[in-house]
Amino acid sequence: MPTLICDCNKTMPLEADALGTALDEQLVLHSTLCRHEAGAFQQAVTGTAPVVVACTQEKRLFAEIGEQTEGAVAPVRFVNIRETGGWSRDAASAMPKLAALLAAARLPEPDPVPTVTYRSAGRLLIVGPLDAAERAAAMLDDALEVTIFARGGRASGGEQERRYPVLGGRIESLRGWLGAFDLAWTQDNPIDLDLCTRCNACIAACPEEAIGLDYQIDLDRCRSHRACVQACAAAGAIDFDRATDRQEARFDLVLELGGQTLFTQHAPPQGYFAWDGTDPAPLLKVRELVGEFEKPKFFSYKQSLCAHSRNDTVGCRACIDICSARAVESDKGRQQIKVNPNLCVGCGACTTACPTGALTYAYPSMADHGATLRTLLATYAQAGGQAPVVLVHSQEAGRRLVERLGREAGLGRRHGIPANVIPLGVWHTASLGLEAWLGAIALGASQVAVLATDEEAPQYLEGLQAQMDIAQTILEGLGYQGPHLHLLRPASAGELDAALHALAARQPGVPAIAARFAMVREKRATLELALDHLIAHAPAAAGKAPEAIPLPAGVPGAGSPLGSLAIDTEACTLCMSCVGACPSSALLDNPDAPQLRFLEKNCVQCGLCVSTCPEDALRLEPRLLPTPERKQPRVLNETAPYHCVRCSKPFGTQKAIEAMLARLGGHPMFQGSGLERLKMCGDCRVVDLYTASNEVRITDL
Repeated sequence: MPTLICDCNKTMPLEADALGTALDEQLVLHSTLCRHEAGAFQQAVTGTAPVVVACTQEKRLFAEIGEQTEGAVAPVRFVNIRETGGWSRDAASAMPKLAALLAAARLPEPDPVPTVTYRSAGRLLIVGPLDAAERAAAMLDDALEVTIFARGGRASGGEQERRYPVLGGRIESLRGWLGAFDLAWTQDNPIDLDLCTRCNACIAACPEEAIGLDYQIDLDRCRSHRACVQACAAAGAIDFDRATDRQEARFDLVLELGGQTLFTQHAPPQGYFAWDGTDPAPLLKVRELVGEFEKPKFFSYKQSLCAHSRNDTVGCRACIDICSARAVESDKGRQQIKVNPNLCVGCGACTTACPTGALTYAYPSMADHGATLRTLLATYAQAGGQAPVVLVHSQEAGRRLVERLGREAGLGRRHGIPANVIPLGVWHTASLGLEAWLGAIALGASQVAVLATDEEAPQYLEGLQAQMDIAQTILEGLGYQGPHLHLLRPASAGELDAALHALAARQPGVPAIAARFAMVREKRATLELALDHLIAHAPAAAGKAPEAIPLPAGVPGAGSPLGSLAIDTEACTLCMSCVGACPSSALLDNPDAPQLRFLEKNCVQCGLCVSTCPEDALRLEPRLLPTPERKQPRVLNETAPYHCVRCSKPFGTQKAIEAMLARLGGHPMFQGSGLERLKMCGDCRVVDLYTASNEVRITDL
C-alpha cells in the first residue's frame, strides 16, 4: 500500500527512513505534494492498491487531480500528521506517533451495515412570529414548499400579500424526523386564517388593539366588545363560539425561529432546525435536504441479552436514561427496549451504558475500533515510542479543537500535541466505554483521555465519568498506580494544550507486557479479555493474594457492570424466581438438588433478581473478584428437599413448603385433609382427591 508523506513546505521535521522502517516501506519525503510534486500522487493512484496520503487539508484538490488522471482507480485514504504532531514542539521526537497514525490509515474500511433511508419532498414548516417567518420563507421558497405556523409573539408587520399557507392556534404535538414530521394543533383562536381576507378591518375596529398583523386575537387583552365580529360580518372569519378543532398535517422539514422549544432533547431529530436569525448555516442546511438520504444503522440489538425487563419487572434502564435523542423507549411487555433508527444520531452512548452488550455499536464495530487501537499502540511501540496516551476525540468539534491547537503550535503560540499523545477520532466520544479503555491499557496505552466538547449531552458526560471511576478503581485495585483515565473538558485550545502537556509527563503503572488480543464485537467478551490480561500482570498479585475490589455504584440507571450478590439465606426460600428473571445466566439452579448457584463473571448488576425476589433476600454488590472463582459457579443458598408425605418423593424445599403452609394454613380451603394435601407432590394430590371418601363429587349432585 503506497504511502505518500509531505513535510508541508518543510514546516515539519519528518524522518522518512524512520517512518519507512516502522511501516516496512521505503518512503519518499515530499515538500509540495499538492503542488509541484503532484505527479507522485498521480503515479500512485494509477495502481490498484489503496493509497495513503498524509494530508487532509487538500483532500478536495487531490480528488480533483485524481479525476483528471487517466487510469486513476486506486482508493485514497487521508490522514492528518501535521496538526496532530508534525507542528508540535515535540515534532522531532514524534516519529513513533506519526508512524502509528500512518499504519492505522492502512486498515481496511469497516464492514458495511444496513442503512436508514429518509425521503424529503421539501415540505417545510416554519414556526414563529408571522413577520419573521415570512422573511425566512422568502429566503427558502425558491427551493422548498413553505407553510407557516404563526406563533410566538405579535407580528409587527407581515406581508399583506398572502404568499404562503398560514396556520395558527396551539401546537399540541410535533413528532417525527426528516421526511415524516407529524404536527397536531388545535385551532383555538376566533379568527379562521383560511377564511381571513387580510382586509385589516378587524384590526382597525378593535378598541383594545388585541389583534395583530398575524391576524390572531390576544384573548388576554380582548374585552369582548365584538366590534371585530361586526367588521368581519361579510367574510365570517371571526367566531368566538367556534368549537376548537384539532388538526394534523405532515411535513418533511421544520424550522423554528428563536429558541429550541418544539424539541427539548439535546439531540433533536434530523430535519429539525432552530434559527436565531443571525447565522445563516441552518438555512443553508435546510435548502439541501430535498431528495433521498441514507445513513448507517449505527446499532445492533440482541433481545436475548437485554436486561431491561422480565415478567413486567423493569431492571436496567441505562440506554433509555442516557439517550439524548429520545430514540430508545421501554417495551417491557415484550421484555425488550425499542430503538427508533430514524431518531438515532449514532452517538453510541446507549451501547456504552449497556452492561450486557445487548446494544452494540455497529458502524464501526468494537472489532474495528480494537483493530485501530492495537495497530496504533503496536506500531508506536515497535518504532520506539514510550508511555503512549490515547486521546479519543469526535470527528467534528473534537477534531476541530485538536486541529486548532495544531495550527497555533505551528505558529509558535502553543506547545501542540505532545509526541506521546496519539489522537483517535471516533464518530462520537460516547461510543467507547469501559471495555475499550481497559482494553487500550492492556494493549499498551499508559493513559486514555476523552476530549469532551459542547457536542456531548450532560448525561453523556455523567455516564462517561461514572464508567471512568469504575475502570480506574479496577486498575488501582489491581495495583496499577494511576490515574490512567481522564475526561477532558477544555473550553479553548490553550486549555487543551495545558491538559495534554500535563498528561504527557505522567508515568502511571501499566502491565509489564502488552496484550496482543483482538477486541471483538461482543462487549462482555472484550471486557473479559482485558480483565484477564490486567489481572494476570497485576502488581498487586505479586505482593499478596488478590482480594475483591469494591466498585463504585455508578449513576442511577447505569451502575457497575461487574459485581456479586449478597443473599439473606434465612429469608430465601429457594423459589428460584431470580433464576427465571436473570437475563445473563448468572443465577443458576441445580436440577439434582435444591441449590441456588451464582456465576459472578456473568453478572451485569441489572437488579432484575433483586426486584423479582418475593422475599427481598437479594442485594447487589458492585465489585471485581480477581480470582479464578469469578468464573466458577458457587452456591449462594441450599436447603434440604421436602419429601411428599404420601410417596416420599422430593418435590420442593423445606423452606418453601413451610412458608406455604404458614401462609395458607388459616384459609378455609386448607383445613384438615386440604392442609395435608399441600404436603404432597402433584401426583399424590390428584390421587388423594379421587380416593378420599369425604369429598363431594359432581356425580353425587
